[in-house]
Amino acid sequence: MKVRSQGANKVNVITLGCSKNVVDSEVLMGQLRANQFDVTHEATTNDANIVIINTCGFIDNAKQESIDTILRYADEKEAGRLEKLYVTGCLSQRYKADLEVEIPQVDAYFGTLELPQLLKTLEADYKHELVGERLITTPSHYAYFKIAEGCNRPCSFCAIPLMRGKHVDRPLEDLVREAKRLASMGTKELILIAQDLTYYGLQAYGERKLADLLRNLSDVNGIEWIRLQYAYPSQFPLDALDVMAERSNICKYLDMPLQHISDNMLKTMRRGISKRRTIELVDTMRQRVPDIALRTTLIAGHPGETEQDFDELYDFVERTRFDRLGIFTYSHEENTHSHSLADDVPAELKQERADQIMELQQGISMELNEQKVGQTYKVLFDRKESGYFVGRTEFDSPEVDNEVLVAATPDTHVRLGDFAPVLIHDASDFDLYGTLVR
Repeated sequence: MKVRSQGANKVNVITLGCSKNVVDSEVLMGQLRANQFDVTHEATTNDANIVIINTCGFIDNAKQESIDTILRYADEKEAGRLEKLYVTGCLSQRYKADLEVEIPQVDAYFGTLELPQLLKTLEADYKHELVGERLITTPSHYAYFKIAEGCNRPCSFCAIPLMRGKHVDRPLEDLVREAKRLASMGTKELILIAQDLTYYGLQAYGERKLADLLRNLSDVNGIEWIRLQYAYPSQFPLDALDVMAERSNICKYLDMPLQHISDNMLKTMRRGISKRRTIELVDTMRQRVPDIALRTTLIAGHPGETEQDFDELYDFVERTRFDRLGIFTYSHEENTHSHSLADDVPAELKQERADQIMELQQGISMELNEQKVGQTYKVLFDRKESGYFVGRTEFDSPEVDNEVLVAATPDTHVRLGDFAPVLIHDASDFDLYGTLVR
C-alpha cells in the first residue's frame, strides 16, 4: 500500500522533552504555516502524510521515549500510512550517525539548529521576517518564552551543551517585540525559559541584563504574569530580585535547579558554588522577596555520592522547605565529564534516595498548603477536568507545580484563560481546593 499525496501536504509535528523543545516546534509550525502547509501538533488522527518528530536526548528515559516514538512512526511509514518521516531535536543532534544506521526508514535527521535545512528539504522557504513568530501549542493565555539558546556552564553530568551548543542571547528588542505580539493574541502569562536565564546578556551585551529584560517585558500591556524558570545559582544577578519585588506582574516565583548541596558533590558536579554560598543565596532571595516561591530540582546517586553527602542533602531539604521540588536519579551520559567517573551508586539505591527526598517533600508541601487554607489567591484557570475548573496561583508553573481546583457547579462561572480570586478551603499534598470569591 502506498500513500497518495493529494493537494497540500499535511504535517503532524510531535514534540518530546522540555518546554524549550515546545518553542522550537512552535517556530517550525509557524514557518510551515507561512509556507502554506496544513500543520497540526500531536494530532490524534492519522491523516497527515508527513510527520516531524522533535526529540529529547537529555537522560535515558527521555532518549528511550524518543526512540520508541521514532520506531512507531517508522512502522507507519513501512505500512504505507505515511509518506515522509523526519526527525529533529536533541536526540537527532547527538546521535545522528547512529540513528541513520539503526532506523533508516527516517527520510532525514536534523540537529537542534538546522531549521532552515529541514524547511529546505520540505521545499519550504525559511522566512526571516517571521523570526519570533510561532504557532502556540499551549493554551493561548500562556506561552513559553525562550530568551536564549545553548549553555556555557561546565556541569559535569550534563549533555545539553553537546546538543544545544554555546549560550546565544536573543536581542532584547526582539524579545519585547515578540512579547507584544503574544499579548495582542491574548497571552497573559510569559514563562521565561533558557538553559540558564541568569546568563542572559553576557554573550550579546557583555553584562548580565536579566533585570533590564524583566523591566522591559513588565511594561508590555496585557502581560499580567511573568515567570522565571531555569535560573542558575552561581553568580545569580541579584538585581533581578529587586525587579521581581518592584513589579506586580512578575511572579514571586523562581525555578533554580541546585542539583545538590554537599561541597563534595557540588565540586564533583562542577557547579561553581559552595554549600555556604548556596544557603546564603536562598536566604537572600527570601529576604529581598519575602513571598517568593522557590522551586528546585536535585540529582540522587551521582558518581561519588556517599551516605554522608545524601544525609547533607536530606537535611538541607528538610531545613530549607522549598515550595516545589523535583528529583532525578543520575543518568550516566556519554561524552560528559561525569561519564569518566565510575557510576558507583547502584540503581536501586539511587531510586531509594530519590524516594526518600520526595517523601520528605510531600510532607513539606502538605504543611505549606495547609497554611494557605482560609486565604484568597488570584488564580489563572487553565482547563476544566473531572468536574473541576483547574487553575494556578502565581506560585505555580503549568504541568510541574501545584494546582487550584474549583468545583464546576451550575452556579460556578469560570472562563478558561481568565483570572479570578479563589478562597482556599481545603488542601492536599500537591493541590488546593477553593471557591470563587464573588
